[in-house]
Amino acid sequence: MMSVSCRGSAMGFLAHDVALLIAVLILGCAGAAAVQASGNGTVPSAATLANCPKTCGNLTFEYPFGIGVGCFRDADFELICNHSAQPPRLFLNDGNTEIIDDISASDGQSSPGLWVEFSRVIPISSGIDVYNMSWTPGRSFAGLGIMEVSFTGCNFDAYQLYDLYPRTLICTVTCPNEGITETDPDLYDPQQCNGTGCCRGGVQLKSGEDSSLNLQFVRHNHKLEDEAEMPQPPTRNSLWERIKVQVKYATLFWAVVDEPNCAAASKNKTNYACVSEHSTCTDNSMISPSYLCVCGDGYFGNPYVPGGCSRDRGYSSAPQKANCDRACGNISVPFPFGLEEGCSARAEFQLDCFDKTFSKLQLHNFGMDVSDINVGEGMMGVKVTSSGSNYLLSPGPLYTSSSLTQQMHWVVANLSCQEAALDITTYACVSASSTCLGLNLTDYNYGHRYIGYRCKCELGFQGNPYIADGCQDVDECETTPGICSGLCHNTKGSYYCTPCPHKTQYDTVQMQCTQSKRQKSLLLGILIGLGVGFGVLLIALCATFAVYRWRRDVQKKLRRKYFRENQGLLLEQLISTDENAKDKTKIFSLEDLEKATNNFDETRVLGRGGHGMVYKGILSDQRVVAIKISKVIEQTEINQFINEVAILSQISHRNIVRLFGCCLETKVPLLVYDFVPNGSLYEILHTESESTFCLSWDDCLRIAAEAAGALCYLHSAASVSVFHRDVKSSNILLDANYTAKVSDFGASRLVSIDQTHVSTLVQGTFGYLDPEYYHTGQLNEKSDVYSFGVVLLELLFRREPIFTSESGSKQNLSSYFLWELKTRPITEIVATQVREEATEEEIESVASLAEMCLRLRGEERPTMKEVEMALQTMRTKRFKSYRAVSGSELHQLIHS
Repeated sequence: MMSVSCRGSAMGFLAHDVALLIAVLILGCAGAAAVQASGNGTVPSAATLANCPKTCGNLTFEYPFGIGVGCFRDADFELICNHSAQPPRLFLNDGNTEIIDDISASDGQSSPGLWVEFSRVIPISSGIDVYNMSWTPGRSFAGLGIMEVSFTGCNFDAYQLYDLYPRTLICTVTCPNEGITETDPDLYDPQQCNGTGCCRGGVQLKSGEDSSLNLQFVRHNHKLEDEAEMPQPPTRNSLWERIKVQVKYATLFWAVVDEPNCAAASKNKTNYACVSEHSTCTDNSMISPSYLCVCGDGYFGNPYVPGGCSRDRGYSSAPQKANCDRACGNISVPFPFGLEEGCSARAEFQLDCFDKTFSKLQLHNFGMDVSDINVGEGMMGVKVTSSGSNYLLSPGPLYTSSSLTQQMHWVVANLSCQEAALDITTYACVSASSTCLGLNLTDYNYGHRYIGYRCKCELGFQGNPYIADGCQDVDECETTPGICSGLCHNTKGSYYCTPCPHKTQYDTVQMQCTQSKRQKSLLLGILIGLGVGFGVLLIALCATFAVYRWRRDVQKKLRRKYFRENQGLLLEQLISTDENAKDKTKIFSLEDLEKATNNFDETRVLGRGGHGMVYKGILSDQRVVAIKISKVIEQTEINQFINEVAILSQISHRNIVRLFGCCLETKVPLLVYDFVPNGSLYEILHTESESTFCLSWDDCLRIAAEAAGALCYLHSAASVSVFHRDVKSSNILLDANYTAKVSDFGASRLVSIDQTHVSTLVQGTFGYLDPEYYHTGQLNEKSDVYSFGVVLLELLFRREPIFTSESGSKQNLSSYFLWELKTRPITEIVATQVREEATEEEIESVASLAEMCLRLRGEERPTMKEVEMALQTMRTKRFKSYRAVSGSELHQLIHS
């Protein structure tokens, strides 16, 4: 049913619109008469149905739908065939809803549907703003999901109306160019229908007894159009004169609604729709309250007419047409399927090949793409391509329902295997060595039910069981190499194995029997074996000895080569000219150090650092040493390295790790230092372990003073100034008595006494690196002073130079110290142990000394000599205070 209403300052229609309205009224009157004649739901007799039309043009339909009095169940199922069109067109009784596909009541679906299109033209009248339109297919119908609707016209908004909710804007149409007309094909192109002259959107058909789609159109700027802007007749474009509404490829689901459910319907035998024997009733979930009829398991046909459900005999065991095409592009189409009428086993298996180039294959008259067909497993790869919600529909009772893009099962007939085999003319499993399989399905509406049967080749065969001799034997011996550990013999449908013939054996690599070597005399074999064995052993020993001698000679030559490249001769000359160096410096051989470290065993590794790896070694004189393997040294730096070794070996200070000598027989020279057993200051301060020694405040002051004294000695007291360049707590080692030993001179530079600085590539450790040195590249003694200031902060705060703050972010210790020093007293930010053991004066003195060391300008920092003196002064004051306290306690004890 269709209705249109208008609201505005004036009303009226054009002459041709009046004629259109009269036609709609005539269709309404015809529908009313039909309701009176066949609206009681009584099932007509078989004789009456025999005289009812079953086709309209190219379309077919079945009861409960029909044309003419007594040929349909009630008014909703009345159809109208428009014979004035060519070919004739089929409509529902509203005269506007066109049926575009066959209507079958024999599909056996839980939610049968109609494929429909709808079109309506609304004339535009001058001065009228609002137009309402209603599409009501009938209470027996319901739409599923969103339907796409398009509107053409000029300057209006399209809304969907609801009973209980505010209207919803679907889309807006603006006026196109005057050259665009309603017949322009580009206007309806999905890419072009974007709001100019045409717009589209999704709507939903309201379900229930008054199932309908209610639309409202609101024009805007109509005064300008009416008065001046709009072209005047006869040149006036039809887009300005009317609104056209179109719904294409929509699905309407239908059901019997004269009773709310099967229980109520079965009590009223007069109007009960399921009249065929072997039919059953099911409550419908799409349209409530309503019910549907389906044929029972194993039956096929129309359950709404007497005798409609019968056994399925629609399968043809051979194609009716010869020379059928069996491929659509890359997709094979084997029998029982076909691409033409007469090439498939039944109409439900006919497919349409739309494009062989792109292999576009679809089920006949169903919007579902087919990607592959597997006749052996009864599977079909499918994908729904139609718009809307048609993916819930099964193509028919021979198929299972499918979701988007998945495999769909199919059967050849709705019969059991036993019943199908009784009629050899329609039995599908025609190939020898084929067998019949029944398919059961768990369905949402019907529960567990039997669908039908399909065919499959027996075990040991493969191919198409639906054609004669389609199942061919599988040669397991060829397709499965190694299936037998001997000879494989193929039989029809199977295979068997036998052992390898005499004097052959099974080769697991070649997976076949191969000829074995001739057997020799046991004695001859033993003699030859012994002779060959002794010969091979002698040759192996000789070869081993020769290789050993060759490798030893090669190693000797290589060691001599490295000794010369590493300026060993220069170092020997420097040592020989210095009487003091003769006693203090030794050039070790590589063999000596390999023995000392057990060939540089991994268990002897003491640590890995930025400048190399350190091993623990025991020399032949039982001295324990630390052997450092430095990283690669550039050839241009070898001479400087040798000079540094010669000078550093002369340095003798109780707080500097002693250099015993070096080995120059490797590509990278090895340095031999005195072994310091108690690790580094860093490990004691920052390693959380119960076994770690805990330093007292006295120890901290002593270690700081000893390290400062060592650096002072390097800067000024040695024969040549040495800038350490990598002062940090991990390079301050502690011996057995926890005496400080400054170590790791891998980054150190020697400077003449008269030089104040030297320009180098920046090296050091982040957190300790002097900012001034970092920016200028000029290394001086004040760079070591800055790094030592960071070590003092580690002693005060017991934190690493780069630590994680309470907020979880990384923070520089020196920056943290300088910032906090401005905002809080120093005693509040030092470590708890320091606060407990040190006096406030000592804390402030060390903090002040650290602050001076950390000044950005090097010239404002103290020298290491001044730092050492300040620390020694603190220790002296602390020692005197101890003596004063001890004397006072002794005095009190005597007088008590």
